[in-house]
Amino acid sequence: MTEDTPVPETAALDRRDPDERTDRDDIAQSDAPAEGGDGGAGTSTRAARTALFALVAAHAVSQTGNVVTAFAVPFYVLALGGSGVEIGVAAAFATAPVIIGGPLGGVVVDRVGHRRAAIVADVVSGASVLAMPALALTVGLPFWALLTLVFVGGLLDTPGQTARRVMLPGLTERAGVRIERSVGLLDGSERFAKLVGASLAGLLVAAVGPIGSLFVNAATFAVSAVLTGAFVPRDAEAAEAEAGVEGAPRGSFWADLIEGARFVVQDPLMRLLVGLVLVTNLLDAARGSTLLPLYANDRLGGAAALGLLVATMGGCALLGNVAFGFVAHRVPRRVTFTVCFTLAGGPSSLAFALGAPLPVLVAATALAGLAAGSLNPILATVELERVPEQMRGRVFGLINAGAWAGVPFGALLGGLAADTIGLTVAFGIVAAAYVVTTLTPLTGGSWRLMERGNSAHQVRNDRS
Repeated sequence: MTEDTPVPETAALDRRDPDERTDRDDIAQSDAPAEGGDGGAGTSTRAARTALFALVAAHAVSQTGNVVTAFAVPFYVLALGGSGVEIGVAAAFATAPVIIGGPLGGVVVDRVGHRRAAIVADVVSGASVLAMPALALTVGLPFWALLTLVFVGGLLDTPGQTARRVMLPGLTERAGVRIERSVGLLDGSERFAKLVGASLAGLLVAAVGPIGSLFVNAATFAVSAVLTGAFVPRDAEAAEAEAGVEGAPRGSFWADLIEGARFVVQDPLMRLLVGLVLVTNLLDAARGSTLLPLYANDRLGGAAALGLLVATMGGCALLGNVAFGFVAHRVPRRVTFTVCFTLAGGPSSLAFALGAPLPVLVAATALAGLAAGSLNPILATVELERVPEQMRGRVFGLINAGAWAGVPFGALLGGLAADTIGLTVAFGIVAAAYVVTTLTPLTGGSWRLMERGNSAHQVRNDRS
């Protein structure tokens, strides 16, 4: 969460209660020229909308490539005769860069510019991914070299995602779109990427092998960089600099990092969210990165079945995301978040633990996907409301790093569990732990700060 995955005192997107807004707010800046005007405002709005959709498309393409890699790497390890532990190690090397690239890269994103950071991240990540099949088809790609390239490929991936997410509010405001909708659109693009990427990856791995499919991933990073460079204007960065988001006098790199860390630690809701998502991401990593590929390989016939399950999850999450977009500004956040989070992990893991047939597994996965569609939009909107605009790069990077800190361990634990206690027991433990963890927001306390009316203008008073 993934994913994916989040009105400051320094920026006023819209301080009215969302329930008081109408759908006409989404077209407040219409394409028609102002009365007596020359149409410049309408042109500017159209350009902002084009940039917004290009940003979302770049995010979707990049995430599609990541799904292909998530399929290709474990099946390449299996083709080398690797064990469950080695699959877990490879998954850990793929996710560990988030812990490093998140906080450090987030500071860089704030300092060098969001658009520039997104393009550079795509270019470097694409080059490292391209090196995998290039080496495998020439001098060879041993396990240690695969781990190195997987790590390098993921090192800038998170800063690139962070940069695109930080650019979202500014483009949203200029395009005249409600923030809940644009956040849902970005998350929906990730869901769509999982749907398309899983289907594509399953077919590619089955048809041309895991190494051949990595060429597709390298191409997706190139397409993402081109979309951002061609359609997201440089004047977006100029506007951010003018607002004090970028280019303002700064302290040292480490001072910026410490400032962001202090914000995350002192904000009571951010602490809780990071802790909750840390645990659930650990469980998701054990399940998705290790247990599911092993289960599909041993009991479901291989990559095609895994592709069906992941595509079902992505497709239903996309449907849930679209449906949630129509009611997001009206439903209570905390209860919705809790119920959907519990449904997103518990029942589906239990179905695998019980050894259910494939149709039942697909149905349980569909329920999980529908429920998961609301999670990242709620998280992302809360983060955007509470984090000051000029700190979003480093704070989001730190939040991602904290939330993903357990992912490498989850992948390793999943491999160890599969080789020791077996797949059935491992899935049962994941199901129980998921339910217990995701019910914690119902305990109240600082969790109530998720609701509307506890936005950025109250952050300082909420800190403890």
